[in-house]
Amino acid sequence: MTRDNYAALQLKIEKEITRLQKQAKALQAKQRNPIIASIIQSMREYDISPDELAAALAKKPAAARRKAENNAEPPQARRTVPPKYRHPDTGDTWTGRGKAPRWLADALAQGKTRDDFLINK
Repeated sequence: MTRDNYAALQLKIEKEITRLQKQAKALQAKQRNPIIASIIQSMREYDISPDELAAALAKKPAAARRKAENNAEPPQARRTVPPKYRHPDTGDTWTGRGKAPRWLADALAQGKTRDDFLINK
């Protein structure tokens, strides 16, 4: 493709884009006008002033407020959990959360129970 053909094609496409953008704006204006008229009619019917409308628009919706409030709180630090099980020989401990440590799994395989390793019986 020669440079002249490319430039001509690009110009043609840009003109088409401009035409379609104008068409989209016209369509949007055509759809907006009845809605604006409906809003004005409702404002008159319910005696709503433009100031009241502006104040209502300035407020965040409840869902957005809740989300902002939730995000505003700093994340809470994880609290440490005291150990629940202790190996009698090595002193290794386990809180009882997550995957059981190898020393406990081996002891369970030998027929012992978790109760045998409880710290506070």
